[in-house]
Amino acid sequence: MYELKVLVVIWLCIFAASFAAHRTRLTPVLWYLFFGAAMVNLGWLPEEMPPFIQGFSELGIILIMFALGFEENTDNFFNSLKRSWGIAVFGALAPFTIAYFATMQFWGNQNMALLCGLAMTATAVSLTMVSLKSEGLSHTPAATGIMTAAVLDAAISLLPIAIILPLALGESEAQSPGIGIILLEVLVFLVLVTIIGGWLFPADKGLAARIPSLGHFHLRTVLSMGSGEYSLLALLVVAVSVAILAHEFGFHPAIGAYIAGLVIKREYFNFHDYQNIDFHLRAKQMIDNMAFSWIGPVFFIALGTKLIFDLTIFTAVLPYFLILFLSLVIGQFLSASLAARYTGSFSWSDSWLVGFGMLGRAELAFVVMDIAYVEHNIMSTEAFYTLMMTAFFLNLTVPIGIRFWKHHYHRVKQEAFD
Repeated sequence: MYELKVLVVIWLCIFAASFAAHRTRLTPVLWYLFFGAAMVNLGWLPEEMPPFIQGFSELGIILIMFALGFEENTDNFFNSLKRSWGIAVFGALAPFTIAYFATMQFWGNQNMALLCGLAMTATAVSLTMVSLKSEGLSHTPAATGIMTAAVLDAAISLLPIAIILPLALGESEAQSPGIGIILLEVLVFLVLVTIIGGWLFPADKGLAARIPSLGHFHLRTVLSMGSGEYSLLALLVVAVSVAILAHEFGFHPAIGAYIAGLVIKREYFNFHDYQNIDFHLRAKQMIDNMAFSWIGPVFFIALGTKLIFDLTIFTAVLPYFLILFLSLVIGQFLSASLAARYTGSFSWSDSWLVGFGMLGRAELAFVVMDIAYVEHNIMSTEAFYTLMMTAFFLNLTVPIGIRFWKHHYHRVKQEAFD
């Protein structure tokens, strides 16, 4: 029953955060993070979440990303890939360089500097996409550019993980065969997703239609079972299965969930026309309700509990935190914005929005910190708290920055049009 009590407290926090967001007109994500941090420091939420809550939280981020992919236009996404390579490359290179040299300047430990740089590399795309959706900007070119850059960033980040972690931990030198295996895994995953999206789902046509028995079984058949009553269950099976597949290939499950939603097309729901029901709209409403109202927000509440307040340590690391935080805000914002403008040919209004959207730090930061600080004791307590505070406040800047730029976004767009 303890896990259920924790879940009830989290759900109460979601209610409070939603009310606060409505009254302050700020995105709910900001308040989810705030209440998570407040509750853990008041002792009303545990510092270490029970396994049930951790699993519930992982399901939440899978549903969020699946919902975002489900409502995205597939053609827009793939057309944006070639425009987003610069955002992914420069948006990862800049924070790594800044964190590496800042850590060397603060503590002079190269192994720790490598891990700090790695921790600050990947962007928290889940936080960004939810913030964009809450502000009505999830269908802008910038939102698609951020998501496609995140997919590329997820693939790119696997290489420094394979190279830097063994070097920093002193286990071995980076080996080219290992790097080749990672590249092969990335390629195989993308090929499998292509097969699932292009051949297996619409199996009543194309190559799969020529395979005996398989040609009579496709996603539309499953979605239409029982007058569409099992369509939500079928979608959840697809979302979680592809998320697990992504995890097995080294990606974050959220990336797999987004791609799963992306490859499911509206025409798969064209069944039982006689009932005059829009099954696609009904499925979207149910998924959005789970993703953004009662399961998905658990992820952000749990993320907020990562910041444990200790006055002595906070005072000691405050100068380091301020320098690193401000440097990353400036460096990440400018690198992503300028890359969007000059390598992706985004408009200036969308480019600045990309810059704000790329500020958050992803789960990779907390994974690397756990490996370096908890498992191997390479990272000092001061460095750990500096990174924790930096990652937390960078995540806070995302909804604030997007909210701020929303007031200028449409005006700049209109001025450019005129």
